[in-house]
Amino acid sequence: QLQLVESGGGLVQAGGSLRLSCAASGRRFMSYSMGWMRQTPGREREFVAAIRRGNDRTYYAESVKGRFTISRDNKQNTVYLQMNSLKPEDTAVYYCAAVFSTADYTSPSEYESWGQGTPVTVSS
Repeated sequence: QLQLVESGGGLVQAGGSLRLSCAASGRRFMSYSMGWMRQTPGREREFVAAIRRGNDRTYYAESVKGRFTISRDNKQNTVYLQMNSLKPEDTAVYYCAAVFSTADYTSPSEYESWGQGTPVTVSS
């Protein structure tokens, strides 16, 4: 598994932007597909975005499609989530996650390595 550390969360007004970063420790970063999940107290952890190893195919939750972009830099062992046009409904703790092999990149339960999370608050 990988050791993951998120950063870049904070407070932003509706309509604004944030970029989250996830730094991974491990020499086999390129062998893992990466994802971003989010969770609000009292709700189930929710899939946000994923990027596959190798071909870099991306997946997005319908609620963020067109507003969020996931990317990765394999030389820096880092994955990013660019969040634009933020809405109050995007308020949550955002988690970075990694999986070596899965048939469903949109399921949080498939991921095996997790960061501690970074909070994002979007004000009205």
